[in-house]
Amino acid sequence: MKNLAIAVLVLLAVLASGSLFVVTEGERAIVIQFGKIQRDDATGDTKVFEPGLHFKLPFIDSVRHLDARVQTLDDTPDRFVTSEKKDLIVDSYVKWRIDDFARYYLSTGGNKLQAEALLKQKVNNGLRSEFGTRTIAQIVSGERSALMNQAMEQASTSSDELGIEIVDVRVKQINLPTEVSNSIFQRMRAERAGVAREHRSEGQEQAEVIRADIDAKVTVMLADAERNTRQLRGEGDALAAEIYADVYSKNADFYSFLRSMDAYKASFNNKQDVMVIAPDSDFFRYMNASKGN
Repeated sequence: MKNLAIAVLVLLAVLASGSLFVVTEGERAIVIQFGKIQRDDATGDTKVFEPGLHFKLPFIDSVRHLDARVQTLDDTPDRFVTSEKKDLIVDSYVKWRIDDFARYYLSTGGNKLQAEALLKQKVNNGLRSEFGTRTIAQIVSGERSALMNQAMEQASTSSDELGIEIVDVRVKQINLPTEVSNSIFQRMRAERAGVAREHRSEGQEQAEVIRADIDAKVTVMLADAERNTRQLRGEGDALAAEIYADVYSKNADFYSFLRSMDAYKASFNNKQDVMVIAPDSDFFRYMNASKGN
């Protein structure tokens, strides 16, 4: 009896654990019974279990937990063609959540990766359609919001069959393909280099004009200074000659003596100096006069 009681208790524990399941916050659950999604007998709608503790038939019902939160699909950038037949590399993301849990499970098997792959295909179809009706200038000049809204409407219509609600579609970045970008950058560099050369040549030309103007002004200033110098020197020489003449006229003998002394001083400044001159030369007049005395 004791063993039977233990067996009964174990069986009841197993049945209890198999009869209970927990749905956590942020999740919803559906119950699969004999391969079919369990529905409400009264309304016929899919029974979606909210967060909490719930019951199911053990060994018969299987529970599928599905994430009910808003999801973000942010995959690698894709290539789109504009109305001008120009390629663009577009980086976008999609905000989505499960709207019909039964339809979502039936179309994707509850696999998020498969759901996002199907969703991305539908969103890209909508974006490709919108990019194909616009030029690059229209896309980058202010129509991006309208483009995303219309792409979201198209994707929302086609995503209903997946049981998914698209909350938002956003384009993060639009770039040209690498090969096109490189050619554009090279052309821009060439244009900027040409502009730089033009500015540099204009600067050199202006520098030459300024340098020539400054050189001319310096030449004129030097000539004026030289003229003023000669004029002042002439005036000084004239004044000196006038002073000398005035002094000479007042005492010619003393002036002649003073000039001779200056000449002696300048001539016999160094012991190495040698003069070849006649002894009775007028240069030694004062010296000879002193010997005679």
